[in-house]
Amino acid sequence: APDARHEVVGIRPGEKLHEQMISPEDAYYTYEYPEHFKILPAIHSWHTDFKRIKDGKRVAEGFVYSSDNNGEWMSVEALRSWIAANQSRLGAF
Repeated sequence: APDARHEVVGIRPGEKLHEQMISPEDAYYTYEYPEHFKILPAIHSWHTDFKRIKDGKRVAEGFVYSSDNNGEWMSVEALRSWIAANQSRLGAF
């Protein structure tokens, strides 16, 4: 509610400020594509199998992808447009 009293409590124990999607440990098995990243399992040498890699580009050693280093952000309006365009795939909310 706009007129409700708010109290700033700060960060709580265990609370994350940023979410890490790709860790430095996963970088060795991670490939970048124009629209996504692919982390291949280490088992059976999948991370070296061309049929699984295709046109992916291996990320740099120690690469990290997290919410604090993401260079692509959607504006509120862009997010609303995306939700409207994809609502049938997302289901009701």
